[in-house]
Amino acid sequence: MSLAEIRHDWQKSEIEALFALPMNDLLFKAHSIHRETFDPNEVQISRLLSIKTGACPEDCKYCPQSARYDTGLEKERLLEIEKVLTEAKSAKAAGASRFCMGAAWRNPRDRDMPYLTQMVKDVKALGMETCMTLGMLSKQQSDELAEAGLDYYNHNLDTSPEYYGDVITTRTYQNRIDTLSNVRASGMKVCSGGIVGMGEKATDRAGLLQQLANLEQHPDSVPINMLVKVAGTPFEKLDDLDPLEFVKTIAVARIIMPKSRVRLSAGRENMTDELQSMCFFAGANSIFYGCKLLTTPNPEENDDMALFKRLGLHPEQGPAANIEQDSNVLAKANAQKDKASKQFYDAAAL
Repeated sequence: MSLAEIRHDWQKSEIEALFALPMNDLLFKAHSIHRETFDPNEVQISRLLSIKTGACPEDCKYCPQSARYDTGLEKERLLEIEKVLTEAKSAKAAGASRFCMGAAWRNPRDRDMPYLTQMVKDVKALGMETCMTLGMLSKQQSDELAEAGLDYYNHNLDTSPEYYGDVITTRTYQNRIDTLSNVRASGMKVCSGGIVGMGEKATDRAGLLQQLANLEQHPDSVPINMLVKVAGTPFEKLDDLDPLEFVKTIAVARIIMPKSRVRLSAGRENMTDELQSMCFFAGANSIFYGCKLLTTPNPEENDDMALFKRLGLHPEQGPAANIEQDSNVLAKANAQKDKASKQFYDAAAL
């Protein structure tokens, strides 16, 4: 009998009961489901690049990119396409199978869309999966990105509906649900998770996972982030979350969304190898790697590969490299540089 039952009717009490299990029982259940649905020793690797940094009008209390907080972060214009491609090639050479591009916006504007769709097309031409996180999307914008070939769209729910207002006031929970609906309706895959350690209660962590698991279709990727406390943000002095509570969140996510990739995401810079190992055993099978996740630190690739070697893990294999094709795509982007430069504007301007 399969343990990996797909459900969309989880009650919060059921999820809280999973969190309350003895740790060994919870990990055994999560790992058994993980082993049934995935290669337990394979980890999908993504690289995340900030294509437009800072000056976001939102008031997310955890985020150094908000224009409302003084975190010392300088705003940057939208990156030119050839620079994005150079980073994508580097990520591919380092073993990443997916390239994720994030912009600090409330939502992209219509004049942003031609640049974004061209980025998607050119990165896909390198033989990589593509992902973007750009804030809220309309149905039309979702369709445009899907038509360009975007594989995944990331839009996190962040926390439970009950705690959400203590974290963000400039957009509603329903705004986030609506964006996920637009993304799914356009045919793209959904990447959606949340952040723990933001002062929420255990019931809020259960509530976040309930919202994700009870979507009409489970997210294809579920990033679980540990809060990275940044000086100048309202959450900079919150108490640290018990690391074992983080492991439990990974394990419960694996149990109730058995066929989703569960991503061990932000906060890994401060995690010990032992803690990360527990997360992999609990069902995490995707990571971001590289020196930064947008603006916060992340372990270097060689540290991750060293840990993988010690644990006997291996990266998911993406499309085979094609050096000639990569070079042709980059040359095409460079040939368009002058034309593109005349069209680029300060995307940080509000």
